[in-house]
Amino acid sequence: MDNAKSQKKVKIAYIYYSLQFFVKQDLDLLSKHFTVHEFNFKSIFDIFKLILVVRKSDITYSWFAGGHSFLAVVLSKLLRKKSIVIAGGGDVASLPEIDYGAMRKYKRSRFFSKFVLKYADVVLAVSEFTKGEVLRWQKPKKMEVIYNGIDTKEKQCAHNKEDMVVTIANRYKLKGIKTFIEASAHFPNSAFVIIGSVGYDINYSPSNVIITGKITNDEVIKWLSKSKVYCQLSYYESFGMGLAEAMACGCVPVATNRAALPEVVGDTGILVPYDDTVAAVEAIKSAFEMDGTRARDRVCNQFELDKRENKLVDIITFLMQNRQN
Repeated sequence: MDNAKSQKKVKIAYIYYSLQFFVKQDLDLLSKHFTVHEFNFKSIFDIFKLILVVRKSDITYSWFAGGHSFLAVVLSKLLRKKSIVIAGGGDVASLPEIDYGAMRKYKRSRFFSKFVLKYADVVLAVSEFTKGEVLRWQKPKKMEVIYNGIDTKEKQCAHNKEDMVVTIANRYKLKGIKTFIEASAHFPNSAFVIIGSVGYDINYSPSNVIITGKITNDEVIKWLSKSKVYCQLSYYESFGMGLAEAMACGCVPVATNRAALPEVVGDTGILVPYDDTVAAVEAIKSAFEMDGTRARDRVCNQFELDKRENKLVDIITFLMQNRQN
């Protein structure tokens, strides 16, 4: 009880641009243990409000290295606070061939990201792959890998899986949608479901392709729970939250052999090259004959949400104990 009271005395400025699912997830986790001041930084005109929030906090916690976390780290230094930054993927990527990543040349974001990675008290990478990406640009003072977490208790499998293939995507080239649609033509009797708000026109897809648009998380889980196979045919993923959620729902993973995806899949699915429809088709055929139990077990053992929660609490406790350094 005394420890809980002591934790609640710790005040965290929780700073973000966009309240994506995993950003809100951390917000909820930290709010269970600490006093959290949530701050949605939208523009430079928010800087005076940000100063007030940082001033009344002990630690700043920012998702992604960027302009908002640049200000958070600078203010933390000036006001003698500690700073944590989550390296989440796109903030440490440079992929001009697909027009993706904050570290591309001639982008202002590159300066902000490199500054943040160098001067934040702690940088937390969401995968070993992302840790390697960080080290391409800077050597942080302290860096740890804390995987994104999946609440496996709410992710349950249907007893009778359907011969259905699902992917979660919102960017055409980055997420490998072309390969997914081309592969669907080889399975006319199986539904191929694209979950997400599609920001592009798909006017050549076979009749078995379903595009859900933006749906609730509960609806996503319903699709994943009855699907036999999940595809993550991406060019780049810093972790792959959709992939890990699908595995937790008992889907057999078919993913590209790029970035952090092999790290998540392990030996529970099938890896294929990016933009290789033939390989994807053969992998999906094999995946239909596999059981997703091992995929779920891997998520339960490696990426359970409780693990992330405990490690985040440990890091914050460490910083508070060493705040004079």
